Amino acid sequence: MSLREQITEVLGTQILFANAEKDKLTKKRWQEILRCKEEFLKNPSADPSDYPCMDKDVAASWMRSRKMGVNPHKVVTIPNEDQLTKLREQHQQLIEITSEQVKPCKEQMVACGYMFYLFDKSGMILCHEGVWADDKVGECGSRIGILADEESEGTTAHGLCFHLKRPVQLIGPENYCVPLQNRIASAAPIMGEDGEVKAAIVVLSPPLVEDLEDDKINHLYMHTLGLISSLATSIETKIKLVNHTECLEKSLEDATKLNEELKKAKDNMASAHESLTASFAFIDEGMIAVDNKGKIRQINNEAMRIFRAHPEEIGNRNLNEFLSAESSIMHRANKGESFTVDECVKVGANKARPYRISVRPILNQYTKKLDVVILKLISCEKLNNAQSNRSGRSATYQIEDILGESVAIKSTIAQASRFAASPENILLIGESGTGKELFAHSIHNIYRPNGPFMAVNCAALPRELVGSELFGYEGGSFTGAERCGKPGKIELADGGTLFLDEIGDMPLEHQAILLRSLQDKRVMRIGGNRYKEVDFRLVAATNKDLQQMVEEKTFREDLYYRISVLGIFIPPLRERGKDISLLSRLFIRNYCQRMGWQEPQLSPEAEKVINQYKWPGNVRQLQNAIHHAINTANDNVIEPSNLPGYVLDDTTSPSSTGLPRFAGAGDHNLCIKTIEKEAIEAALLRANNCIPTAAEIVGLSRSTLYRKLKDYNISVN
Repeated sequence: MSLREQITEVLGTQILFANAEKDKLTKKRWQEILRCKEEFLKNPSADPSDYPCMDKDVAASWMRSRKMGVNPHKVVTIPNEDQLTKLREQHQQLIEITSEQVKPCKEQMVACGYMFYLFDKSGMILCHEGVWADDKVGECGSRIGILADEESEGTTAHGLCFHLKRPVQLIGPENYCVPLQNRIASAAPIMGEDGEVKAAIVVLSPPLVEDLEDDKINHLYMHTLGLISSLATSIETKIKLVNHTECLEKSLEDATKLNEELKKAKDNMASAHESLTASFAFIDEGMIAVDNKGKIRQINNEAMRIFRAHPEEIGNRNLNEFLSAESSIMHRANKGESFTVDECVKVGANKARPYRISVRPILNQYTKKLDVVILKLISCEKLNNAQSNRSGRSATYQIEDILGESVAIKSTIAQASRFAASPENILLIGESGTGKELFAHSIHNIYRPNGPFMAVNCAALPRELVGSELFGYEGGSFTGAERCGKPGKIELADGGTLFLDEIGDMPLEHQAILLRSLQDKRVMRIGGNRYKEVDFRLVAATNKDLQQMVEEKTFREDLYYRISVLGIFIPPLRERGKDISLLSRLFIRNYCQRMGWQEPQLSPEAEKVINQYKWPGNVRQLQNAIHHAINTANDNVIEPSNLPGYVLDDTTSPSSTGLPRFAGAGDHNLCIKTIEKEAIEAALLRANNCIPTAAEIVGLSRSTLYRKLKDYNISVN
């Protein structure tokens, strides 16, 4: 057998089986079944057959499983060794033939995360290939000997296959066991000559990624069922061939039939080989097979696109042509080592792009020397985007979501809308709780709505983690670093917006690096030796006087001028007049809708108190006060007595100036910092120095309150 034929065996076969439009698998259908499953598990009286998305046979199996008391959150893990020994002796021929038929596609399918199972008709696992890659299942060892019938694991593909006597495919949530609901299970029966099901072979997909497109999900969905059906047909045929060989001398008619079956099996296998090659064309990642010298023997469409190669070049190109001279991939692969590494791949005469390359060597079973190396390539940019979606905070607010009728806020909204269309950096200035983050979201959704929105609170990060969080790091840069490194928020913001909240708290030593990234539009990870080009728009926010900090040498002057090209001052709530009443009623409506409660009315007396209070915590504090009032209101009316005590104390205590008590008698005490300090001290007194309670009273987060205690030199005993 030629090396190319060996590689083709390693990569395996699949066959296109389903062609009905009604059977197409989409994210929408998947989610509909998942919602039905969640309702069914929560509601003992729910009938899944009432849902249009549910298959009637699956729904009936769910009902049987619940009636038998099957635990949907745990798979069976204890094998029955005594029964296994007996059944393996009984099915020795079946096991040997199945292993032989699965072998051509086993290596590649297992490398891609698939698993094969062989069940006898009682539901016991006779053999399997592949390992679990999902911690949710709760075990990673061999499952041979486990009885996984409907009474033990509920609805499964093989269970329905035995019941219906035909191929069955279950998509994720159709499996009764929750740990299997992110996989596709495909089962096909192995029929005896008497027309009865003797066994079933099952292929279980790897966990599906959330961002896989509908067409690719559907192709994988159909091809998997095609593969397992082809294998079942091949196994049936081979068993028949073996049995008929023993009777060959008895009947010429049997010999003729044997030849026909052999031809049919050969045609099935050839068709299955072609189908698997086609199915790998739909895989997003680049897949390459090379020999022990690095010569490319087989490659899928995505890898050809990455390498800018042509089909006729396969067999004449070497992997080393596309890697740097320092690459150790082939050296490590020749040692039989499986590993994952980030390396730059040459994609043109003078261009290189970073890829994460997973390497799996396949050794000759007799000589134990390297025969083939399978490589999977994923763009680091694609990985960064996925990580951005997981770790970033999406920009959920639009400019229309910022409410207010006052001249002050309308002017600010108009200014933000105008500035958002410019690529220049923006500095949002305002007290805590005024809504700086809402403006940051809105600016992003006007300027680059389709790009990533990466948010970093500089005050919430420990000083020693600011650098790695912003700039990222290479693997092994420091103790505890991830093996393959990690991109920073600047790198992840490429093509979108970087929002630096509380930028006045950024350590001086990192301000210079940030300035360099803003000037050059490129970033280098900690421990790295190369820059990466980045294109992002910076939106920064602060409640501090950065100009004063520049004078005090606690903030870099050059960075200040770089980030404040366009400045937006967000007015405090006390300067927004009738917006206080407008926002109060909005908070009442939103909170009651969320809780399912009837909306209480805001009495004129309570509204007067709310409008007289100066709200040092701004909109955030107003929202907390309204929530407090709703929970204490009687007879569906909010009275002044339902408002927090600090609001009442402040608006009912007279002074010589007619101002709230904390304003004092001198104009110098009208300073915002003085008001905020005295409000914090009053909150601490009312909360008996309990920081979480005091933070809630003034409408600040705990970390912000701790920082302000330090800024105002307020001691808590």
